[in-house]
Amino acid sequence: MFLDFVRIWTRAGDGGDGAATFRHEAHVPRGGPDGGDGGRGGSIYLTVDPGETNLRDYRHRHHFTASAGGRGSGQRKHGKAGEDLILMVPPGTGVFDDRSGELIGDLVASEQTLMIARGGRGGLGNVHFATATHQAPKHAQKGEPGEERQLRLELRLIADVGLVGLPNAGKSTLLAALTAAQPKIADYPFTTLEPNLGVLDLGDQDRRRPTIADVPGLIEGASSGAGLGHAFLRHVERTRVIVHVVDGCDRDPEWSYDVIRDELGAHDPALLAKPTLVAFNKMDQPEAAAAWPAFRDARLAQRVAAAAISAQTGDGLVGLRDLISDLLPSFEELAEPAEPAGIVVHRLESAGNAFTVAREDGTLVVHGRKIERLAAQTNFDNEESAERFQEDLIRLGIDHELRRQGVASGETVRIGAGEFEWEADEWDEP
Repeated sequence: MFLDFVRIWTRAGDGGDGAATFRHEAHVPRGGPDGGDGGRGGSIYLTVDPGETNLRDYRHRHHFTASAGGRGSGQRKHGKAGEDLILMVPPGTGVFDDRSGELIGDLVASEQTLMIARGGRGGLGNVHFATATHQAPKHAQKGEPGEERQLRLELRLIADVGLVGLPNAGKSTLLAALTAAQPKIADYPFTTLEPNLGVLDLGDQDRRRPTIADVPGLIEGASSGAGLGHAFLRHVERTRVIVHVVDGCDRDPEWSYDVIRDELGAHDPALLAKPTLVAFNKMDQPEAAAAWPAFRDARLAQRVAAAAISAQTGDGLVGLRDLISDLLPSFEELAEPAEPAGIVVHRLESAGNAFTVAREDGTLVVHGRKIERLAAQTNFDNEESAERFQEDLIRLGIDHELRRQGVASGETVRIGAGEFEWEADEWDEP
């Protein structure tokens, strides 16, 4: 089964907790803190495997979790880092945030890698919090939670030549005649339910080996979701050359030609600017032979190259192959992926100490990358750690902003995944 669209849920590994331990050695009175740091959590990556052709590995499995980092321990021993998780995808995979729809990466090159979920940082052990005035801190950080993301993967085949046309126009027969591909072929519409790929041999003197994709038949309204072909319009986007196959035996070949052009333009106007060649098929039939002169003249008036062929008998295929060859780029350019290629979107993260305070459904909610991370890494069962967090609220200006917005004693304040009850007496600024 060809699978070109999946949704996956990913969660990177949590960082390991830092340790709050003290030296206990003979002849070493009042041993100081020696708690080690937690290990970082494993991250999740997507990597391009050129041997993959679709997303079938994700047909039944949709949830992926990387391993957590190990806890720190005494004698300043660091926890073990979590193991990264690498997921393989075929070239041409677009990665989108499923909630916002934003493009995260467009993976086309062999072994190209994209981090899709970052592992949490390990918590610091208590050895980091010793000062001249506080030489025995019991405070150590918890590990940072791993990043969690819901993603949408969309495959757009990377083919040099795309065959498009109405159902039963003869695309699969043409693909089989031009290449060694063996697609399912029958004399009824919608035989092709998934794209087929083949490699075109341009002759012994030509080093180029362009790939050809037979895109399932489109119908009128395909760009709006009609028919079986609408899901495959994206596969035409990466092609360098479009070969538009027209059934010469259609009742009105000119109408058939216009329908596909309209659908390509409605999906993406840039498709109409691609080098295009029309293959007027089924010339072994008298109806096609009679319709060819008028169709040819119309294409000449539009300055669109057209070739009369019979994919069934092989007539005209040498000339069609030559025309395709003329439209394709050089060997060196053909070796590089067509645009868009290798996009990884880098977005600036918000300033480290920036935060917002707003009422959401009657609850005061604090948003901010740093304060949310600090909240996640605080062990509130440890009195010293809880006090440090309250000092962080004051230091970052969040305490002042909460008061300015009228926070009341006993009111719930949400920071990240945690909820805290405001206690005016304890949280008053000194």
